[in-house]
Amino acid sequence: MSARVIGSLAELRGLVGAEVGTSDWVEIAQERIDAFADATEDHQWIHVDVERATAGPFGAPIAHGFLTLSLLPQFASRIFSIGFGSARLNYGLESVRFPAPVPVGSRLRATASVESVEETAKGVQARIRYVVEIEGRDRPACVATHIVLVVT
Repeated sequence: MSARVIGSLAELRGLVGAEVGTSDWVEIAQERIDAFADATEDHQWIHVDVERATAGPFGAPIAHGFLTLSLLPQFASRIFSIGFGSARLNYGLESVRFPAPVPVGSRLRATASVESVEETAKGVQARIRYVVEIEGRDRPACVATHIVLVVT
């Protein structure tokens, strides 16, 4: 699957209120969870102690919420790219929620939609809403709005 290239401000504005696309599935293996725990020094047992977590409330280790959130750039790159402006910068996040835990071995994918596009003194701020779904589950793992500053 190749990512969609949004080639102009007019094209980006035309996507407000629309779904841009959905990424491929990404598997959440214990090795990824352990590496994230090492990188963030968050070694809570629910994530890294397989034996204890298997006997715990979710029946398996679960991914850190911030691990799921940190996958947004990967998902985005597989869905779309912004092909105009001199730079694209991470301006921040809004409304981040983790409605459902992500058990080890789960597969995730994200759907992106453009919520708004606003001109600023430095360029354009685009608000992109991501819904990260867990394969076979009703509730999403993460719902977040990412603000991207496109420097023009």
